[in-house]
Amino acid sequence: MQEQRNIADPTVHAAGQLLVEAVRHAADLNMIRADEALLLDPQRLQQFLETATAGRVGRVRVAGTLDRRLVCIERQDGQWTLADLSGHPHRTRTWPGWATGRIDVEDADSWLSSARLDDQAVYRLSRPVVLLAALYHPENFPLPRFPLGISDVARAARTTLMGTVSMADMQLGLTLPDLVQLVAQQQPDILGVSATFGQHDLMTELLDAAYAMLPPPLVIAGGSLTARNESLLLDRYPALLIARGGGELTVQDLLAHWHGDMPLHDVHGIGYNGASRGEGTLTIGHRRRTPKPVSREHGDFLPELDLLPSTFEHHGVAQLEASRGCTNFCSFCPRGHKGQWAGGTPDDFRWMLNEMGAVFDRYPEISRTLYLVDEEFIGRGPDAVPRALEMADLLHGARFQWETSCRIDQVTHPDKGFAWHAERAGMWRGLLERGLRRCLFGVESGVDSILRRFNKETVGEQNALAIRTLSALGVPTRYTYIAFDHLMTLQELEATYAYQGRTDLLLRPLPGVPVEEIVNGVRDPEWVQAHAAGRAFHTGISYMLVSMECLIGAAYTKQVQKAGLAGEVRPSMGRQDARFADWRIGVCSRWAQLWVDRNFALDYTLKSLEKILDGQPRHRVRGARVVLKDAAYTVLGGMIAAAEQAPADPVPGQDLVLEQRIRTLLDEEFGVLGDRMAKAVTDVAGVLPADSARVLASEHLRWSQTRQWRSINASDPCGT
Repeated sequence: MQEQRNIADPTVHAAGQLLVEAVRHAADLNMIRADEALLLDPQRLQQFLETATAGRVGRVRVAGTLDRRLVCIERQDGQWTLADLSGHPHRTRTWPGWATGRIDVEDADSWLSSARLDDQAVYRLSRPVVLLAALYHPENFPLPRFPLGISDVARAARTTLMGTVSMADMQLGLTLPDLVQLVAQQQPDILGVSATFGQHDLMTELLDAAYAMLPPPLVIAGGSLTARNESLLLDRYPALLIARGGGELTVQDLLAHWHGDMPLHDVHGIGYNGASRGEGTLTIGHRRRTPKPVSREHGDFLPELDLLPSTFEHHGVAQLEASRGCTNFCSFCPRGHKGQWAGGTPDDFRWMLNEMGAVFDRYPEISRTLYLVDEEFIGRGPDAVPRALEMADLLHGARFQWETSCRIDQVTHPDKGFAWHAERAGMWRGLLERGLRRCLFGVESGVDSILRRFNKETVGEQNALAIRTLSALGVPTRYTYIAFDHLMTLQELEATYAYQGRTDLLLRPLPGVPVEEIVNGVRDPEWVQAHAAGRAFHTGISYMLVSMECLIGAAYTKQVQKAGLAGEVRPSMGRQDARFADWRIGVCSRWAQLWVDRNFALDYTLKSLEKILDGQPRHRVRGARVVLKDAAYTVLGGMIAAAEQAPADPVPGQDLVLEQRIRTLLDEEFGVLGDRMAKAVTDVAGVLPADSARVLASEHLRWSQTRQWRSINASDPCGT
């Protein structure tokens, strides 16, 4: 008589039913229900199977990626049951080279088969133990984003069928002491750490703890920050490995290296000290760098979804990449670790959207919105428009709204004719009809001389035409705009203020007007005046009062160095200090950053809530953000007026005078903002779900009780 083993969730996923059959094949047990959530996390699934089959089978191993999860159960007769939970035959799997001669599948034409595994195969399915950790400062970024970085790397590692991979994300309630304790408990063979700007303190504390272990794990660090401060980290941690690009191929090579299949110098995309593993003592100062992988093709930068449910439980948002890299080389962006643009095809993402949709179905209070964090969604080439529309069709067919980013020259381009612009306008309207909820554009400036300095390959009038076109088409937009840079003149800053205040850029949505009329109309001043929305452009800027950062390795930083303005290098922040060519702008920039930092967590909370809400609550939250934007624009005008009163050439004591004027301005404006923001938050809270209202109330209370101006060294990469 077969035993009945129940799993809590009555919903039977297709893969869950296959799992039931696999257990029946291996252990003569009939599990009539399968918990869908177990299938997302191979470690939890393995632990469950070990418990459910205790005494009936030998060893259990779960390997492979979400779309090709492989369950291996050792039967009492010494053979193994191999089940591919995708339902595809074993012969269709791309088996890793190490499996040849070590895994012998009896019926490769079936998804379920007996098999023979030698001891080395079982060992490789078990080791190395890999822990991937993402760092986080909750006081700077109160609400989480699904951790694509470590989730992409986890998927790449699992394709090798070597070892076990688990993930830990500090966004999801894990403190740094918790993470340190987890590392000590798991004793991973390989520890991967993902760090971005503002997280150097967390990273060094974690690395100190890891290297105090006996023996320490093999540690690799990656992310935006480590790409900038490689030398600093390698000096402090001689055994550390630095991932210098996308980490997928790197982690695959590293697993092979751990098993002795390749020397360290053949591991793609790393920086390190001294000799390879097993070749002698590591030496500080003997830097080595291995070749970076080429841009990933198609959809192989997809993530595992272990942490998506927990992200939703912490009011976070779902993220995905449909492409990677960019089509341009802006001077302020060090491109080395990001690579050239490469995009996936719709077929690469179909199964992933189905899996993510199943998770969304369990959290109906979360807006069914997917955030494509592409730097450039549209891409280049003759198939750019049809690819974009096909991708949108796929997203829409999976019942997703979606947001993304791209360059402004995907809307207007001075070298293209009327037909091109009409096709692009039609594309944007088509994307909107297919669920596009918002798109981010990095205009960065409306001043031609600044745009040339930034190497944006755009001009102010082109940006203006694009902004008009998008607003007339009804495309919801966000724009990034750099207000201060070290090489700018006061006249350029004044022009920046004027551009941000223009009321001839944002037009009313015109859904019934043909795209051909819009393409012509945005170039006609009378047509523009007739359809203006009556709002200043600054209300559409995502973050106001942003200053340029001189990132290590960026072309803009080299311009600053050439001008003799560069100061101390701060590898821990991945940047270099610099003076401003006009000392008055330097004072304005410093106080603008203090304004941004004081308001950042509240603004970030509002933006995060906007991402998980729909309908009236979402629009109310966006209205509250406009209150912050209006105040910032007032501050910018006041700072410029104060700067204009100061002498262009530094005079002893004048810097203190300007500092005090601007400090007084900010204090006064923050007082006014406090009253306006209290009313806005009260209005918003009345339409929010209870959990969201509590999150906003908590952050607003903390914001209102802040009494000092201080820097938090936080950034929001790519305006996400």
